[in-house]
Amino acid sequence: MKNIFDRWTRRRLKNFVMLGLTVVATAIALVPLFSILIYVAVRGLQALNWDFFTQLPKPVGEPGGGMANAIVGTLTLVVLGSLVSLPVGMLTGIYLAEFGRGKLAWLVRFICDVLTGIPSIIIGIFVYTLVVVPMHRFSALAGGLALGILMVPVIARVTEDMLRMVPKSLREASLSLGATQARTTVSIVLRSASGGIITGIMLTLSRAAGETAPLLFTALNNRYWHSGLDQPIASLPVYIYTYAISPYPDWQGQAWGAALVLVIIILVTSIIARLASRKKYFGWN
Repeated sequence: MKNIFDRWTRRRLKNFVMLGLTVVATAIALVPLFSILIYVAVRGLQALNWDFFTQLPKPVGEPGGGMANAIVGTLTLVVLGSLVSLPVGMLTGIYLAEFGRGKLAWLVRFICDVLTGIPSIIIGIFVYTLVVVPMHRFSALAGGLALGILMVPVIARVTEDMLRMVPKSLREASLSLGATQARTTVSIVLRSASGGIITGIMLTLSRAAGETAPLLFTALNNRYWHSGLDQPIASLPVYIYTYAISPYPDWQGQAWGAALVLVIIILVTSIIARLASRKKYFGWN
């Protein structure tokens, strides 16, 4: 009886120690995160006002102005990137999870893993060579394509992983009732994994919204409203980079404001992703 009590005590002690280490590690990870968020909020709030969201940037030496064109430009680039990445990424993930077998599936999965690890600036140079040079101009289309290429492998692997988590019994039940494999994939498997897929997609969009390097080679920048998708377009990450390295205090303050707005956009996107993981918010049971 004493030996049993001693073992139970040791297990409780080990559990308490490991739980304490986990809490400490979590606290250590949260300290720099909240430090960055608080510092960006304190510096950025000083630059935020109504003009920041409604006006265009002012020339050098003129105080005030805003980044309305950059906010709209960032959203435009993310939408363009989504139009490229969502169909390709999701279809690739469905193929790998449901239909892909043999060397071709291994090759596709390997390519996705390699693309995930490629620095974003390399993607920017690739799109610069592929699109910007033949068009003889920077453009929103080139920027959207660069962001789309960045998102494709991540969305593909997220889709594959979420589909693989769906129990095989659901597939077997659908097939036993006479449904085709394609109908089973669309109506049963995708529906069951939709929460995780949407979460992964929203987090991927958040990452793409903060990319700077590929946009320097593709969309460049624009101090005015863009006149078309085949023209250069403004974006918050590029403005943050440009204003942060400038010697003008007013521009540096606006860079902090743009950083705060970008953080808020990513935060809202992350919250939507968390809500999307709960199917009840979309009316699914």
